[in-house]
Amino acid sequence: MNAEILRWVLAAHAFATLFMTGLIWFVQVVHYPLFDRVGKAEFAGYERQHTRRTGWVVGGPMLLELGLAVVLAGSPGGTTAWCGLGLLGIIWLSTAVGQVPLHRRLEWGFDPLAHRRLVRGNWVRTIGWSLRGALAVLMLATF
Repeated sequence: MNAEILRWVLAAHAFATLFMTGLIWFVQVVHYPLFDRVGKAEFAGYERQHTRRTGWVVGGPMLLELGLAVVLAGSPGGTTAWCGLGLLGIIWLSTAVGQVPLHRRLEWGFDPLAHRRLVRGNWVRTIGWSLRGALAVLMLATF
């Protein structure tokens, strides 16, 4: 891949990663903790809408980030990119086996235990994306 294309790939990758990093911190500090403030009668509908709408916001950036991370891992000197791809694997695994099942459970109504697990378990993704953000900036800065 020529240097100009690589520069654009690094910039787009950093954008997608930093977008997700900012979003996950908002979710961790503001959004998830406030779930217990939604009324019991309204919670199931709220959760279904939350899940559907969140998918529209995060789907594109997550897929873009994944695709660009794979491209970067295959580029020369991709050791840092491989670390970032490994972190992305942890994030996606945490999402699939932790966050998604808890959201499915919450779609039936508010459950304090599921809510606590959702907030606590989301730290894996929050830390993972924070580290990825630092790596993305490092890769872009050292290009």
